[in-house]
Parts: sequence; C-alpha cells; structure tokens
Amino acid sequence: MSTTTAVAPLTTQDADILVAAAHRAAEAAGVTVSVTVLDAGGQLLAFRRDDRAVLISGETSTRKAYTALQLNAPTADLVDAVQPGGLFHTLPTALDRPLLFIAGGVPVHRDGRLIGAIGVGGGAPEQDHGFATAAVEAFA
Repeated sequence: MSTTTAVAPLTTQDADILVAAAHRAAEAAGVTVSVTVLDAGGQLLAFRRDDRAVLISGETSTRKAYTALQLNAPTADLVDAVQPGGLFHTLPTALDRPLLFIAGGVPVHRDGRLIGAIGVGGGAPEQDHGFATAAVEAFA
C-alpha cells in the first residue's frame, strides 16, 4: 500500500504574491505588463493589467499561463516543439483553448508538484519570461 502526501493548492494569497513579484520586476525594467495566475485546474486566481499596458496583453498573459500549465513547462522552452517536425506540431489545434508558444508562461510547483501557472504579457517575450521566472523564484 502506498501513501501520498497532500500538497497545498495555490491560493489567492499565493497568486497575489506572484502577481506583485512579476509587477515589481516589470516596473524595475520600465515595462508595463499584464499578469495572470491560474490554479492547477486552469481557473483564474489573479489578474492585473497596468493601465498603460496594451489591452491584448491580458489575453496574451492568460494564454501563456494556460500553455505553461497544460504542458507543465515554461513556454520559452516549447517554441521549437511547435515548429514543423517538432514534438507538439499539431497540439495547438487539438485542444479546446488555443495555446500560446511565446516566452512568458511558467508553471508553479510546490513540493515538486504542479499547482498552477503564471503568465506575463506586454513586454518582449524574453522580458516577459524573466518577469514570470522572477515571480516564481520569489514565491519559492
């Protein structure tokens, strides 16, 4: 008989910490962004869009978070996988919600288990990835 240890889910308080950390990183770089945090089931826990951020950045951050959650990997690591001949070449059209393979989505783990994801949109993809990574590192 095996036993498993329960892992605490991502809470709204956790999500607020992630959003604040991502925004601090973006503000330090002078970039306006939108940040989305999803729980392990893909439900929205937190969202924030800077007033000066482009409206589409909210959809972008949400899709980046969803992609990182569904594939349990940073979106920056998945770009090559969706190119023709790549591992996930047909995946974006196989799911109900479109995935977005642009850097800026990062899964969130606790005790080695996936508990959610963060997505950042509004800056250059490499910047968004850095802001999301900084938030996850600050959370850990």
